[in-house]
Amino acid sequence: MTIDAAALEPGRQIQTLDELTPEQAQAVLALLGDAARSDGMQAVSEQGRLQLRGGKREGVRHLLLTVGGDLVGYAQLEDTDPVEAPAAELVVHPSQRGRGHGRALGTALLGTSGKRLRVWAHGGKSAARHLAQVLGLTLFRELRQLRRPLSPMDIAEPVFPAGVTVRTFAPGQDDAAWLAVNAAAFAHHPEQGSLTQRDLDDRKAEPWFDPKGFFLAERDGELIGFHWTKVHADEHLGEVYVVGIRPDAQGGGLGKALTAIGLRHLAAEGLPTAMLYVDADNTSAVTMYERLGFVTHEVDLMYRTES
Repeated sequence: MTIDAAALEPGRQIQTLDELTPEQAQAVLALLGDAARSDGMQAVSEQGRLQLRGGKREGVRHLLLTVGGDLVGYAQLEDTDPVEAPAAELVVHPSQRGRGHGRALGTALLGTSGKRLRVWAHGGKSAARHLAQVLGLTLFRELRQLRRPLSPMDIAEPVFPAGVTVRTFAPGQDDAAWLAVNAAAFAHHPEQGSLTQRDLDDRKAEPWFDPKGFFLAERDGELIGFHWTKVHADEHLGEVYVVGIRPDAQGGGLGKALTAIGLRHLAAEGLPTAMLYVDADNTSAVTMYERLGFVTHEVDLMYRTES
């Protein structure tokens, strides 16, 4: 644990921790909830929120910013990618913004990461862009959130390549095979491709997890692709959570067919809208989704130190 002894605002301290106590995790989740209600979006990703609980996570550190003992800011630093710089997310309570807390957290992140840093700005808001500029970070990645209505459902029944059958995920039975295909399909994608059994278990334990919306495509008894859907019940929103195709099965229309079966499932659940995330530079995926009726809803931006 380290404490920032050179805080610029009286009473401000920053602790850097390898793990949070249950009480600290709850305080951070409450802070994130207040910020989400004000901003209309989460400042920390699902993966980051899952990493708040369950004890120490290899390569993950938590920065707690307090003023007079009250938690007003939080940052998470994940250093698990063997090539890329550590990735961070941060948030300041809406009532405490404009006091330099974001800059203090950003400066602490730079120090903790050895000035090799990538930072997400969810929603790409102007304040986040300004903070990135102040910290000397440059734009590196654009992640788009796309949405489309599910009613009326104008996507035809999917046609799968010859020899391909589709069934739903069986928890425990399919874990290892899914992790292997996910790693192969997203070998180029540092967040998705590195998921472990613990990460999968975290998601299976979430209230939203429903195996009947997790579709597996097989050929000759081997898993070659999948479409995992997610329902955001509070928002009445369905999500194309992740679609993955094993590299040797790509290019035959399997991705489009799996996407369609998932969208039809979400529509049958009575959800009015579907959403998904896709990297802006993944032009083939963006084109496929646009042809399925998706349009850009908002963007998340990642900034990084000059490499």
